[in-house]
Amino acid sequence: MADDKEEDEAPRSVLEEAEAAKASAGPDRTRKIMTGAAIGIGSAALVAALLYANSRRKRGNSDKS
Repeated sequence: MADDKEEDEAPRSVLEEAEAAKASAGPDRTRKIMTGAAIGIGSAALVAALLYANSRRKRGNSDKS
């Protein structure tokens, strides 16, 4: 019986620690997620601009030939 009680207490303490960690890291975690999203969007925009510029340059050279 004592073993059953110890097994029940272990998951509760792990869950409590996880909830406490999640609550304490709230604003910092949100800030990191927002920063990552901004970097991802900026990178995608930069790649799109470079692809657009390269496609226009290739079309411009083929018209002159």
